[in-house]
Amino acid sequence: MTMRRRDNGISGRFGRAVRWAWALLMTVACGWAYAEDGTTTSTVTADGFAVPRPGVRFEFPRDHGSHPEFGIEWWYLTGHLESAQGRRWGYQATFFRRAAPRTSPESAVATSASFGTGQVYLAHMALLEVATGRFVHQERLNREGWDAGASTNRLEVRNGNWWLRQEEPASAGGGLVLRLSGGIRAEAAFGLTLVPAKPLVVFGTNGVSRKAAEPTAASHYLTFTRLKTTGELVQDGVRHEVTGETWMDHEFSSSQLGAGQVGWDWACLQLADGREVMAYRMRRTDGSTDPFSTLAWIDREGAVHQVGAGQFRWEAVGTWRSPGTGAEYPAGVRLTTRDPGTGREVVFVVEPLVANQELTGAIGGIPYWEGACRVRDGEGREVGRAFLEMTGYAASMQGKL
Repeated sequence: MTMRRRDNGISGRFGRAVRWAWALLMTVACGWAYAEDGTTTSTVTADGFAVPRPGVRFEFPRDHGSHPEFGIEWWYLTGHLESAQGRRWGYQATFFRRAAPRTSPESAVATSASFGTGQVYLAHMALLEVATGRFVHQERLNREGWDAGASTNRLEVRNGNWWLRQEEPASAGGGLVLRLSGGIRAEAAFGLTLVPAKPLVVFGTNGVSRKAAEPTAASHYLTFTRLKTTGELVQDGVRHEVTGETWMDHEFSSSQLGAGQVGWDWACLQLADGREVMAYRMRRTDGSTDPFSTLAWIDREGAVHQVGAGQFRWEAVGTWRSPGTGAEYPAGVRLTTRDPGTGREVVFVVEPLVANQELTGAIGGIPYWEGACRVRDGEGREVGRAFLEMTGYAASMQGKL
């Protein structure tokens, strides 16, 4: 298949050392530029990592897997689950890969062959029980080796006993099937099967999703906007059969932020009418929206209609202060844009199901808010479900991505 477009609670000196090491590995020095016609003049950063190339031809299953030639990569799953008894949960399962610094392709080969020095793997798991408002989460950080890794041939990434992988099709021509195994300490565990309900989409222009004026701040951004989800959730020893829908991002790059940016706000909306909306707002030091922010509509068949920062408004609704980090986050988001199907202006209000869904960054050192939400239209009617992510409120993300 081809496509064009492109454990928690660590503290003290050891905890500080882990956070320092992760932050160091997240620092990337890049040096290349665009030619006047918009094409890249180099395909490698100053420290030896690949940069996203326009017009790349993606090949699957290979490109569902890891891309160690890039410095940063993540497989990001967020979803809503429900039992037959009507109990509801929101969940997150994220696997990060970060390459250690290198200066040449030769050193990259040598580094990758040495146990534990070529790649660092961070993973986050989170679960919200909607009825009670209980939110639990956990992080893991492991070096490349027996306890963490990712295949370059197919989707197969692991961190301890957490893993995400694609299964072999039951028959020739069978569709993609993903399996996810995760949990949060002894409090929760889940084993889920995920099957695409809509085609894979590629965000950006000609396969490259720009994040800032600097050409290094870009990624290849592949997404399944709806994965039919079934499986088992165990919470406090009680088993629940669950069904639901999941959104999955797979993004790889060597830098995500430009000068003057402190973080980003991101949302994925799964609307009841079968369409989706993805939006990210790159946030500048003065709180303004960077011109490279983007909103994209995905229609019922999976076609993408993408607009720039001048064609949508992202407005905070109220504030919420974290009791854990002291960071002040928006308490919700109001998105205003134009519906490409009707041409009319529409409003979506993204409301967190519970205020406190902050992951405090105990290991990775990067606190951020990521949580399950409902979506209302401008008249207050519920029209879908969403996940919202907000970074850079506890501290700037500069020098970390």
